[in-house]
Amino acid sequence: MQTRKLGPFEVTAIGLGCMNLSHAYGTAPPPEQGERVLLAALDAGVTLFDTAALYGFGANETLVGRVMKPHRRKFTLASKGGMAGVTGDDGVVRRVIDGRPQTIRTNCEDSLRRLQTDVIDLYYLHRWDKQVPIEDSVGAMSDLVRAGKVQAIGLSEVSAATLRKAHAVHPIAAVQTEYSLWTRNPEIAVLDACRELGAAFVAFSPVARGFLADALHDVATLEARDIRKGMPRFAPETYAANLKLLPAFKALAQEASCTPAQLAIAWLLHKAPHIIPIPGTTSVAHLHEDLGAAQIKIDASLMARVDSLINEKTVTGPRYNAQSAGEVDTEEFANSRG
Repeated sequence: MQTRKLGPFEVTAIGLGCMNLSHAYGTAPPPEQGERVLLAALDAGVTLFDTAALYGFGANETLVGRVMKPHRRKFTLASKGGMAGVTGDDGVVRRVIDGRPQTIRTNCEDSLRRLQTDVIDLYYLHRWDKQVPIEDSVGAMSDLVRAGKVQAIGLSEVSAATLRKAHAVHPIAAVQTEYSLWTRNPEIAVLDACRELGAAFVAFSPVARGFLADALHDVATLEARDIRKGMPRFAPETYAANLKLLPAFKALAQEASCTPAQLAIAWLLHKAPHIIPIPGTTSVAHLHEDLGAAQIKIDASLMARVDSLINEKTVTGPRYNAQSAGEVDTEEFANSRG
């Protein structure tokens, strides 16, 4: 597979987002299934694996650490801190965004232990804690670099302005944000800012949480714990409107001699050379399908037709509800707040 630059690393143009193996979309698969996916990705040549302290409240890092430890020198390991599970006085573990320097240091130490490694190649601030200056959080991450516990620093779900403030403290190797045909907010400013600063742009949910893979036709089938149930685009009436875009998209994929998921990922790869998609899956078959997108060629005409079919003007509903929107720093929500 072709490679792309990610800070000091050269990684495969398509990485693996590991979240699905432990978190977010209902009941997590058994660990042995997660192990099969991880090892299949490694065997297929994938060299970027992305996890986080939040995923499964540590379970995903534990899985990745156990399975991948024998192969540690073969890949670039990315994880995230500043948002993790915290046990309350009632014994319930809840997601907490906390960007204080001491918390970031503690998160990193916990991640290193779960991942069974002495260094994390790329360490992201999972969310900017708006109660803490970004300079303070990034300063603590810079200390981790100097201590040899982290090699490069990234940010997740931030605006171009926040990226520039952070970059002034320590070079930012990557920004990770949702980006796909139906989520275009990075095109407002942060994609260009990444290019100007020499940072990679890592695109999560490149197949729109299953929508662009033609994998979800009835949102009534989603489990109660599936995070999509709280996302406006997956509300029954809204999703029904968005489903009307799929037949034409599937026809374009057929024209390109690929699957809808492959077209969605290939579209990202053709957008800019500093974009690295990290699709996630619990299926080895879907993993190989996703990786096949690297071989898909899209000419300018097809790119234009795909662009005009599914975009911020044709998709119904925002990607996050009000609470989640308030937790991120991306331009689409800043603009909507005026």
